[in-house]
Amino acid sequence: MAEMKKAYIYLENGTFLEANSFGADATTVGEIVFNTSLTGYQEVMSDPSYAGQFVTFTMPEIGNVGVNKQDMESLSAHAKGMFVRKYQKRHSNFRSEDSLDAFLKEHGVMGICDIDTRYLTKMLRNEGAMMMIASTEISDKEELKKTLESSPRIEDVNYIEQVSTKESYKHTQSTYSRTDFEYEDAPEAKAKIVAIDFGVKRNILNELVSAGFEVEVIPNDFSADELIKKHLNKEIDGVFLSNGPGDPLVLKKEQEQIKKLISAKVPMFGICLGHQLLSISHGYDTYKLKFGHHGGNHPVKNEKTGLVEITAQNHNYNVPDNIVEIAEVTHSNLFDGTIEGLKYNDSPIFSVQHHPESSPGPKESRYIFSNFLELVKR
Repeated sequence: MAEMKKAYIYLENGTFLEANSFGADATTVGEIVFNTSLTGYQEVMSDPSYAGQFVTFTMPEIGNVGVNKQDMESLSAHAKGMFVRKYQKRHSNFRSEDSLDAFLKEHGVMGICDIDTRYLTKMLRNEGAMMMIASTEISDKEELKKTLESSPRIEDVNYIEQVSTKESYKHTQSTYSRTDFEYEDAPEAKAKIVAIDFGVKRNILNELVSAGFEVEVIPNDFSADELIKKHLNKEIDGVFLSNGPGDPLVLKKEQEQIKKLISAKVPMFGICLGHQLLSISHGYDTYKLKFGHHGGNHPVKNEKTGLVEITAQNHNYNVPDNIVEIAEVTHSNLFDGTIEGLKYNDSPIFSVQHHPESSPGPKESRYIFSNFLELVKR
């Protein structure tokens, strides 16, 4: 690998930093967050929910195991860039097909290394997620500042339009076994659902198939009237609302369609952004967390069983506490007490804020997909 270029970083709080770069040469604006996962950098970078963001990895060694097609959560890398303490140029793993450097170059994503990621993480924890600019082309602080100030903020961009599928398709692939390194046999489908793609992760769809669903994925510009008609005609048994990037409050068209589905009592299950959109569509606006939840080590209490599940998370927004007026809290975050799961009163609807499909992360919440099957069968 050739000698690394310098990267220059300017954050909106006035911090100016110099580091080394790998991946794509570019000048890029985005929001910086930190992720505490110990593994799964490829899954993180290809998760559409990270569109518009730079991810600071608290795990210091990144790149060791390379990349492979199997671990992609979508067709592309959606994050703006990644910060790592030490990038490993030499990748070594029996599943590796290429280097992280080559992967980032292919998808036009910046990699920034040889930087104090503990310093960045502490800053974000104390001051909150913030906008930033990184460049291998511009070294002047004032020019970087000017470019950042003239660029749209993440909450002003509808990233759903960029990451959602443009055409409907059937998803038939089941869960990939990290023990046997092959796909599990899909069970016979017991129910059919439509998954609305706001930036869905592939492994969510895999888990739905493995739980016993026939899955059709449709774009974000869906018609609730069509879905209601299909449900009344028993062509579908329910609707899944996926994860996705950005501020849910900007998705006005989607909210109006979800309101219709709620009124028609269509069974629904939402994850992450889907969870937030259900809250907003019921009349309870979301709010932005200081630095969000990103990582694979968040303890969540199952309020039904009393058990603690270690979960994977990736969100900057949360539902308000007063939503208990219309819904029962099923899961709570033990780090900060925020709501992680809801079952709506008098409606066949439930949702979770965390990611039960993991990838990366623990699999302790995988049962939630089976809960959805039980709901639609009832």
